Amino acid sequence: MLFFSYFKDLVGREVTVELKNDLAIRGTLHSVDQYLNIKLENTRVVDQENYPHMLSVRNCFIRGSVVRYVQLPPEGVDVELLHDATRREARGG
Repeated sequence: MLFFSYFKDLVGREVTVELKNDLAIRGTLHSVDQYLNIKLENTRVVDQENYPHMLSVRNCFIRGSVVRYVQLPPEGVDVELLHDATRREARGG
């Protein structure tokens, strides 16, 4: 549950989600659930030349199982918080 709670804190921020089929979508994180399914708003495709059919998509739901990476904004990463949470989870508490 470490990543779920972390992503919930990023709601409203812009993220880039790279899918397993190499499609990368940038948008505002609207919601995320415990399965790391992601809903993005105001989306745009990073590589528009290779995916012209995606230009009209403005909002999308991404199933967590197809996500390869989520790129976070640098100011959205609290390294100390992640270190503390990782240590707590490793201890089982």
